[in-house]
Amino acid sequence: MQTEELGGLTVRWFQVEGDADEAPTVVLMHGFGAPGTDLVPLGQAIQAPPGTRFVFPEAPLLLPPEIGGGVGRAWWMIDIVKLQVGLMTGQTRALMDEDPEGLPEARERVVAMLDAFEAKHGLDRSRLVLGGFSQGSMLATDVVLETELELSSLVVMSGTFLAAKRWRPKLVARKGLPVLQSHGRDDPILPYAIAEELRDAMTEARMDVSFIPFGGGHGIPPEVLEQLGRRLRG
Repeated sequence: MQTEELGGLTVRWFQVEGDADEAPTVVLMHGFGAPGTDLVPLGQAIQAPPGTRFVFPEAPLLLPPEIGGGVGRAWWMIDIVKLQVGLMTGQTRALMDEDPEGLPEARERVVAMLDAFEAKHGLDRSRLVLGGFSQGSMLATDVVLETELELSSLVVMSGTFLAAKRWRPKLVARKGLPVLQSHGRDDPILPYAIAEELRDAMTEARMDVSFIPFGGGHGIPPEVLEQLGRRLRG
């Protein structure tokens, strides 16, 4: 595995043995409070075709020790108290309209990272898979909707509908884009019902959504990795 600074982000990446010319590049971004290495093991767990490159950017913000244990990171800061109050009072739907401060900067960093990776290592955008887990999947969705980035598919693992007033009208521009979305029915952090709303909005915009519900909470079960591997193998 290589570790590089690309576009202002620390990036860990490796290539499955084989020729990368015809293989996908999979960029997966970790969630809030996780270390930059959090999703790296997924690259070994996913049965990807030979030559696949797995790229794991590290979020730029280091959280204070009381939140992230000294290693946790964030793409943008989250008001934990506000989120907890929303969950306890059932006011989670209001969170859909939140357009977080720091999200545009995070989006710009991801685009710069992809440009730098392409310049240094080459990147066939038509085989680019962009996604992530939780906050990382929200960021991936925002990049897809706010840019004209060429890519083959979007992966939303335990994400949510964010900045709904801004996102919703932009979905139609991605008509036909394959999306793999997964969510736990018992997710205590990002409610399942709001994930369904995101699914429905993308489907109404005629994006090609495959939705994987699973029994459990805020995580990535084996069946999601199996489905992602099948997609990568074509």
